[in-house]
Amino acid sequence: MLARPAYTMRIVGPNCLGVMIPGFGVNASFAHIKPIGGHLAFVAQSGAMVTSVLDWATARGIGFSHFVSLGDMSDVDFGDMLDYLAYDHGTHGILLYIESVTHARKFMSAARAASRVKPVIVIKAGRSAAGARAASSHTGAMAGLDAVYDAAFRRAGMLRVDDIGGLFGSVETLGMGRKAKSDRLAIVSNGGGVAVMATDALADYGGSLAELSAETIAALDSVLPPTWSGANPIDIIGDAPPERYARALEIVLKDRGADAVLVLNCPVAIASGTDAARAVIETLGKSRACVLTSWLGENAPREARRLFGEHRIPTFYTPERAVRAFMDMVNYHRNQEALIETPESVPESFEPDTEAVRRVIDANFAGGREWLTEPEAKAVLSAYGIPVVTTEIVPDPRTAAMAAAKFAVPVVLKILSHDITHKSDVGGVALDLRSPGAVRDAAEVMLQKVREVAPNAVVDGFTVQPMVERPGAYELILGMIEDRQFGPVILFGHGGTAVEIRGDTALALPPLNMRLAHDLMGGTRIHKMLKGFRDRPSAALDDIALTLIKVSQLVIDFGEIAELDINPLLSDEFGVLALDARVRVRRSDAPAASRLAIRPYPKNLEEILSLPDGSTILLRPVRPEDEPAFQDLFSRMSPEDIRMRFFAPKSALSHVSAARMTQIDYDREMALVLADPGAAGNATVYGCVHISADPDGEKAEYAIMIRSDMVGQGLGPLLMQKIIDYSRSRGIGEIFGDVLRENKQMLKVCESFKFSQHFNVDDPSVVHVRLKLTSDEDILPEK
Repeated sequence: MLARPAYTMRIVGPNCLGVMIPGFGVNASFAHIKPIGGHLAFVAQSGAMVTSVLDWATARGIGFSHFVSLGDMSDVDFGDMLDYLAYDHGTHGILLYIESVTHARKFMSAARAASRVKPVIVIKAGRSAAGARAASSHTGAMAGLDAVYDAAFRRAGMLRVDDIGGLFGSVETLGMGRKAKSDRLAIVSNGGGVAVMATDALADYGGSLAELSAETIAALDSVLPPTWSGANPIDIIGDAPPERYARALEIVLKDRGADAVLVLNCPVAIASGTDAARAVIETLGKSRACVLTSWLGENAPREARRLFGEHRIPTFYTPERAVRAFMDMVNYHRNQEALIETPESVPESFEPDTEAVRRVIDANFAGGREWLTEPEAKAVLSAYGIPVVTTEIVPDPRTAAMAAAKFAVPVVLKILSHDITHKSDVGGVALDLRSPGAVRDAAEVMLQKVREVAPNAVVDGFTVQPMVERPGAYELILGMIEDRQFGPVILFGHGGTAVEIRGDTALALPPLNMRLAHDLMGGTRIHKMLKGFRDRPSAALDDIALTLIKVSQLVIDFGEIAELDINPLLSDEFGVLALDARVRVRRSDAPAASRLAIRPYPKNLEEILSLPDGSTILLRPVRPEDEPAFQDLFSRMSPEDIRMRFFAPKSALSHVSAARMTQIDYDREMALVLADPGAAGNATVYGCVHISADPDGEKAEYAIMIRSDMVGQGLGPLLMQKIIDYSRSRGIGEIFGDVLRENKQMLKVCESFKFSQHFNVDDPSVVHVRLKLTSDEDILPEK
């Protein structure tokens, strides 16, 4: 096998079609035709898919910057291609056909980075169980749950589509730069039937019809025949001439309640569809309003479609395809906004009792057991601050009755056995027992039932707990499953004994924050009920989100946890309460966080430091919640310090810039901040050092930002030393940066740490500094 570290040669394949790069005349493939040059890259595992898409696209005049067939991905995989194409200036959009992924963490890092700079649209084959099996046999790699891929694509800011038509339809809408603010669509049509079909499609894809304002209705009344529909969709009647299209579109575009307009045309003998298309084009002019079109038919609309393409107005063969492309665009931009949305601070800080959890897990291993008992599982949850119902363990029916008498309220009785995980399936749960005698009798019947249904199960006793009376509380399920590709995945949904039948669950990759937890909840049907309706108050949504974060942190901290569910978790306006829980563990020697597809917050880097004046300060990695603190830091920098840091005057730090600084990929970047020790929520940040490494971790660019009133206290050298230490621990070979020649303070810091300095011939005002980290010796600043 070729030693990659020695020769740095990369291998595509085997079992692949090859590589085509039209812009450079490269055709290392056996495709039947050459692609047209363009700005789209298409990457697929399947060579047959590559040739099929190539043929399909060539017939439609669609050009490409790259065509790559990866095959079995023994070396180069999707992560590598995303890293390469993200920084290829000739590629404006990336299209992927995926059957499975390898190296999930690399894939997620590359996908998140690429999605920040250009559209990444993906078809994932194997949505069904049968399709997944076919994909597995095709690629030789097991594909994980399809819903997990959905969660991964959303988290990375990618857009998933179902077929080739959707792939190029999305490219057309996104590539033409017409952005819709939200999902409210107005429909203008010369045929009522096709408008209704478009409306149905909009509802199916989760969009909404725009509600036209009274002013818009009145304006349309003045220009349309009396028989027009009088509402959205706007049926302008079958004999509509070009002028009617123009007037209707002009009026609707002014309505603030419509985020986009879909214009439809059915061919008729008394009005020209081509002239109607010209009227739409002229009405739009240079406007960047979001308008999509669908001229129905085959021969009649050909010229209209050509005109729309010439003027970069998205056009589709059917109304349904146009609506799907519109909703794909909406969902894509939502994913993009989610990438830079500032999450809320966690409403309460919690310090988990990790030692208590370790004792429970170790005791389970010592006993040779895989499943924790219900009391053990609840002890684990309690150690992470998740409210659980009080539970007593008893050995027999007599002591169960005694425990019930102590509670002095109706109780729940459950069988206790390491061999029984689903207690209800074997008659192992009895509810609302109102007397000690009833508890004793139920326990005896339960024992008999369990012996019949599960004769090999060893019964350790019973658990007794108060019957929780919370009328109107919702039964939820929270849990974790482990996917073969992406590792641990957090699950949320409508719980109870019918959880499988309801099928109302959603998945998300850990780690979670408040925004991600709320997004996960929003992916279920029960979320609408949790928000309250009619006379039902809203459930404590933040408490549910915080519980999801605690479960996520538990999974991050303990790699031995292989499966977990809390079912039911009761939720109402007063909070949450776990009534039952199951946890399966297995031995693991790997670091707990290594199995996650996204590297979590590295808490081990937190450190209390002493400053020369005797005060203390907290050094820690940046968090997404730090954006307000970064805005404050920027506001406390002098104009000159800002110019030195950003190489130009800058009056404000934009939300996008601040989000890029605080929402980092800990696997490829690191930002260490100096903050108030013990401060919760929006802590004050006094300074920050950031490095961004290349995908191979060979080189990393650094940047330092310090509050002007803290300059001169040694924070610059302190941050530089810490980031050098961190870079060395990660195996990074070189740190580099650009410094303005007049920034004497930073150049002095670099000189003290033995950075080499190189003057830029093209820009004499900039000094390029580099520090090799190949030596095993500690790097210490010169005194």
